[in-house]
Amino acid sequence: MTPDRRFVCFGLAALLAGCGGGAPNPAPRTGAAPRPVPDAGYDAWVAAFRARAAARGISAATLDRAFADAGYLPEVIERDRNQTEFTRSLEDYLAIAASDERVARGREMLARHAALLNRIRDRYGVEPQIVTAIWGLESRYGARRGDIPVISATSTLAYDGRRGDFYESQLMAALGILQNGDTTPAVMTGSWAGAMGHTQFIPTSYEAYAVDFDGDGRRDIWSDDPADALASTAAYLKRSGWVTGQPWGGEVGSAAARSGTPLAILQPQVPGPKFAVFRNFQVIKRYNNSDSYALGIGHLSDRIAGGGPLVTPFGPDARGLTLEDRKEMQRALTARGFDTEGADGVIGSKTTAAISAYQQSAGLPVTGEPSAALLRRLRGS
Repeated sequence: MTPDRRFVCFGLAALLAGCGGGAPNPAPRTGAAPRPVPDAGYDAWVAAFRARAAARGISAATLDRAFADAGYLPEVIERDRNQTEFTRSLEDYLAIAASDERVARGREMLARHAALLNRIRDRYGVEPQIVTAIWGLESRYGARRGDIPVISATSTLAYDGRRGDFYESQLMAALGILQNGDTTPAVMTGSWAGAMGHTQFIPTSYEAYAVDFDGDGRRDIWSDDPADALASTAAYLKRSGWVTGQPWGGEVGSAAARSGTPLAILQPQVPGPKFAVFRNFQVIKRYNNSDSYALGIGHLSDRIAGGGPLVTPFGPDARGLTLEDRKEMQRALTARGFDTEGADGVIGSKTTAAISAYQQSAGLPVTGEPSAALLRRLRGS
């Protein structure tokens, strides 16, 4: 993952239970944000940090405001230390990133914000569907922007020391944002690792790339109005070398793939589709240094713009099940009262739990594992 943008991902990780190009991240919170707890070591660290911040031009008034309600968050440390290395197949990755629900919502948001996205395109040269796709993967089109105070999160992680220098730089940048008047400590919330707003900028990337697109004097990526956040994303891509009018790439055989000389032909999963990729594919990787992420953004953007699914199928998984088989299994389990919370064909914790519950109810060995035999049983019962 590109270190100048953010160290861990938030929105995408919440969807995939892991980031393709960086440190995986647990799913977003569904309850109240964590509250600080007393910690003498943290208090001593903050006292020492205030002197370093003052030397960098952060005023005493800014520090007082920033730390008035901030504190040590042990839950943030727990999340940081319990990131599970997680690998998804490209088929699973794309099934989630470009799910029917995400595509439909993306098309809705593209239409709803067409005037804004067209103005952003006119200024920065980045096509509306690309910006919309990043918005969709990073925060589900603004629905999951994060609820953890950034000052508490970054100071907790800086104090912890495992990546202390990185998070102290994020804390320092966050204080600069507050001092500049772009937002307030109460509004400055994000992921447990400090990624903020509709498209999940870390503070240092905010400092470098965020823009005041609506002209109100603040670069407000936290507002329900996504204008500044979406424009900031386009500005980031433009400054990273985005080529206006050039496709990111496309499945080999598609019109997009034939539109020029590609930089490379990728086939991340065999059997599976091949992709011709162009310079803009590499620019998307500046946002998240992962081939899977860039393919996910590219494919989702194509679907949002009206394109269809991939033509070349992926083969069966190691259990002999195709994506459609796995979707059928999820639908059958849900119909029997063992809710998988959707039928996307991706075997995650909800599906595993549903399989286990079904197996227990049927007097079968409880493995939680999908199989062809289980599918046959569900079809026949």
